Amino acid sequence: MMEGIYATFFTDIVIIFLLSVFLLLALYRIKIPSVVGFLLTGIIVGPAGLGLIHNQDSIEFFAEFGVIFLLFTIGLEFSISHILKSRHFVLIGGAVQVFSTILLTSAFMNLAGLDLKHAMFVGMLVSLSSTAIVMKVLADRQEVGSPHGKAALGILIFQDLIVIPMMMITPILGGDTTDSPSALKLLLGGILIVAVVYISSRYVIPYLLHYAARLRNREMFLFIVIGTCLLIAYLTSEIGLSMALGAFLAGLIISESEYSMHAMYNMIPFRDIFAAFFFISIGMIFDLSYLLSHPAIVIELVIVIILIKYATGTLAAIASGLPARSSVLTGISLSQIGEFSFILATTGVSAGILVAEQYQLFLDVSVVTMGLAPLLISLSSRVSPRLAAPLTRIVPDHAAPQDKEPAQVMKDHIIIVGFGLNGMNVARSAKAAGVPYRIIEMNPDTVRKERKKGESILYGDAAQPGVLIKAGIEQARVLVVVVNDPFATQQTVRIARELSPGVYIIVRTRFMGEVATLVDLGADDVIPEEFETSIEIFTRILNKYLIPEDEIERLITEIRAGGYQMLRSVSTTPATFDDLRGLVPDIDMKTIRISDSSPLAGKNLAESHLRSRFHVSVVAIRRGNRMIINPGGEDVIRGSDILMIIGRPDEIRMAFHPCGNEPDVCDPAE
Repeated sequence: MMEGIYATFFTDIVIIFLLSVFLLLALYRIKIPSVVGFLLTGIIVGPAGLGLIHNQDSIEFFAEFGVIFLLFTIGLEFSISHILKSRHFVLIGGAVQVFSTILLTSAFMNLAGLDLKHAMFVGMLVSLSSTAIVMKVLADRQEVGSPHGKAALGILIFQDLIVIPMMMITPILGGDTTDSPSALKLLLGGILIVAVVYISSRYVIPYLLHYAARLRNREMFLFIVIGTCLLIAYLTSEIGLSMALGAFLAGLIISESEYSMHAMYNMIPFRDIFAAFFFISIGMIFDLSYLLSHPAIVIELVIVIILIKYATGTLAAIASGLPARSSVLTGISLSQIGEFSFILATTGVSAGILVAEQYQLFLDVSVVTMGLAPLLISLSSRVSPRLAAPLTRIVPDHAAPQDKEPAQVMKDHIIIVGFGLNGMNVARSAKAAGVPYRIIEMNPDTVRKERKKGESILYGDAAQPGVLIKAGIEQARVLVVVVNDPFATQQTVRIARELSPGVYIIVRTRFMGEVATLVDLGADDVIPEEFETSIEIFTRILNKYLIPEDEIERLITEIRAGGYQMLRSVSTTPATFDDLRGLVPDIDMKTIRISDSSPLAGKNLAESHLRSRFHVSVVAIRRGNRMIINPGGEDVIRGSDILMIIGRPDEIRMAFHPCGNEPDVCDPAE
């Protein structure tokens, strides 16, 4: 039987889990993010609520692990190469956001009556945002890889780094320099951390993970992953940096190995459980009685801080090269006070900058902004077009000045929105087929690089009407949307359909749940990644069994028209495949392209002797856009024709093998 502190702690955990489950179920029905449920749990069980938790220090201990594991998994998702590509968000965006927030907040607080040093310290507190909340909500919404997700992460990394200089400055603002951390220690520690990260990522961790994977030892693999996380977090805390930053660096170390995804899947349960404790601990420090006794000043400060942080976050994203709508989304994401502000505020209390009442006011205002953050981010996609509209008139396009020139007039072309892997493949296919296309991309580096290669690419946000018009949406035949931002995708489809009712819109999305929404907005063809792979496998299997092409097409059409329900069900009727047993298994159908130098070019089918010598039949000839069905012996084969051949596989190979058809000439027929 457990006694003393252990029994109390176990009781606290049971209370937290039961109440969290109840609140999460209730909030899920009204579509409120789970983070809000955890904050409410903390408020209810905390000292200012029902006072059900007696061992608050233990909860805060688990909360520290929550931040560590959350940042660790984010590091796993973003490799060092990705961070280097986003350095303009870290260096430019982060600096603009932090220093502009300090400037505006200091000016406001100075006008409110605080002296300059105290006002500057409050500005430092307000400048930091919640990495845990922002990245958790963006991850839940599948927006971490979106342009505003990358911008938010880059700015948050800068904020985590700038906390240390802020902690060094705080005693100076309070008039005491004895507690200021040694700059030499910080410099040497930083060099040590960089060295550890480099050596570990290149030589140590990949070898250990490979060894554990080869032994198929799950426990060893898991302990290496968690041990790396905790070790780097410990080292960073020892030199004065935050443990969360160390955990992020540890994630980057493992992200460089081929085992990063396996490590991620192992860490997700730990991350979710401990992150919940972090949000609960934040709710526990909220003093409801103070809010009820001082509602006006708390609400006023919450509104002012959200507006300031929205403005500076948007400005930072614009300075980093993002278009208006993505900048607005970034600003909304960062419009709350962060968890590291609590650490900095504690230092301010010790330095005599904040008195007890000011500290409690800061805590209440901070928790309210953090509680509102998930709701604001969830609403951001709806309000961003309106907020971005006035900015589109004044935000200059720093990234691609060439786009100021009139775009080349195109007609019946493809517009490709997004130039990631899918966009590149679409462009490559269009180029091979001789179909004109134009690309819209929001990454300025990609735009410049592809322009140098001669690509027809525009910089801008396709969710803005002006960008689509510039790309020629009214003259385009097809619009292909392949971006990672689901809400930008929806806006792009809606606006494109309004601008061009006749354009054929193809959209790639990640999940089935988004298909109906995109179709309602005007998409003609929505391709969900999670089922198209299954369809491709399904199609290839049927081809191997020689199911007729029209039958395959009918089945695929039924699957797509029925919302892919056929692939969800194990009870699909096998009646369509009753004739499989009667099929001849050694008959195949191939398509062969005839080159200009082929000995078959210029001959008619009778002269080719394909049927008489090799027992294969030409059932159709495709010549450009024309299809010749059931060609006769007098039909001439020309260079660049595509022949549809039926016969045994070995006979088809012999007929079109080099030297097979014309031994004397010994040229390939194809």
